[in-house]
Amino acid sequence: MNGDDALPELAGRRHVPSMPAQLLGAAEWFNDALIARMEQAGWPLLSRSQSLLFVRIDDDGTRPAELARRLGITRQSMQELLAKLRDHGLVTVDVDPTDGRATIVRLAPRAQLFGRDAAMISASIEAELVVRIGDDAVAALRAALASDWGNPPVTAS
Repeated sequence: MNGDDALPELAGRRHVPSMPAQLLGAAEWFNDALIARMEQAGWPLLSRSQSLLFVRIDDDGTRPAELARRLGITRQSMQELLAKLRDHGLVTVDVDPTDGRATIVRLAPRAQLFGRDAAMISASIEAELVVRIGDDAVAALRAALASDWGNPPVTAS
């Protein structure tokens, strides 16, 4: 039996992407629009890793080692990401006041403006999505994403 005969019930059907693939695609669509519009507004182009790091910094600051753990990257990679964000004026890296041997990463004052613009642009992208797929669909999507999904199922039921 060749691969074409293995699943005859699927013959003639179009491949439907899995839900995880659809969720990732939707997130990429939104992120691509946000990145493009932030760049149009004059902000530096951030990589996906820089964006992920940027939103994981606690309000009162976070140690680089903790940020590396949160992103699942090495401390060396974290230092490279921080250097680029520092060059853009979006973060500061200072001596941790609670431990002079450690450093702490904080959002720079300019990051407040960056965050404000990102929030306004995100709202405009969501409004565009309402125009494209409808208010009910966006509301249902928002409700589904806000639902408590519980812990990830790690064993089959």
